[in-house]
Amino acid sequence: MGCLRTGKGPVLVMVHGFLSGLAYWHKQVESFSSHFDVITMDLPGYGGETRQTGPDNVEAFADYILAQLDALGVEQFHLIGHSMGGMIAQEIALKAPQRVQRLVLYGTGPIGRLPGRFETLEESMRKVAEKGTTEAVNYTVKTWFSRGENDPDCVEGIEMGLQVSQQTFINGLKAMANWSAEHRLAQIQAETLVLWADQDKSYMWQQPHTLWRGIRKANLAVVPGSAHNTHLEKSHIFNQIVFDFLSKASANVAGKTVS
Repeated sequence: MGCLRTGKGPVLVMVHGFLSGLAYWHKQVESFSSHFDVITMDLPGYGGETRQTGPDNVEAFADYILAQLDALGVEQFHLIGHSMGGMIAQEIALKAPQRVQRLVLYGTGPIGRLPGRFETLEESMRKVAEKGTTEAVNYTVKTWFSRGENDPDCVEGIEMGLQVSQQTFINGLKAMANWSAEHRLAQIQAETLVLWADQDKSYMWQQPHTLWRGIRKANLAVVPGSAHNTHLEKSHIFNQIVFDFLSKASANVAGKTVS
């Protein structure tokens, strides 16, 4: 499997989103590995795992992550999920509540059909089925950055997305469209940070608001002037917000302040 593990401290698992890969977290790995045992992995069909076809349901992705953590001997962990990875993270928190210590749901929501998205998932599936992935990858990834293709990370994001097969692309959209945790949010036990950027064109305000109101122990952070990939656009702000949230738990466990 495509997996990177580095650093020392409490385990922090980061789950990437649609058309992405573990490389999308490079600015977080560099920052967090001095305080956490950071694990990132490519989901099936994405990143370094594009030779296989990705599943068409969120539950299968969640089972995959849990199985890989079992193989690594990891029992408890902090968990960050971005976009589709945030849906997977919600499913993991519901499947294995005793294992997830703190949960960060970033640029994501509990409604898989993505109400208010720049276009419906069905429209995206239709375009990819008819024309292939090239056009869809280009216009989709550009919406993830407030400066579009002028953002230096956008080109790399497009190149990564173009490696995803047509069937994996369609399956990913199906996985989201057929999934919801909207009526299960109260079952999430982990203290949670909901993190959203105010220019996100994939997840409208309804999504993070529903997470924030539905999860019993939820905190909310909104980053202004940034889009769906704020962890790349404004990594210093993103990293500080996440570190502050996670380090409180680490300090409680260790009985001392983490600096």
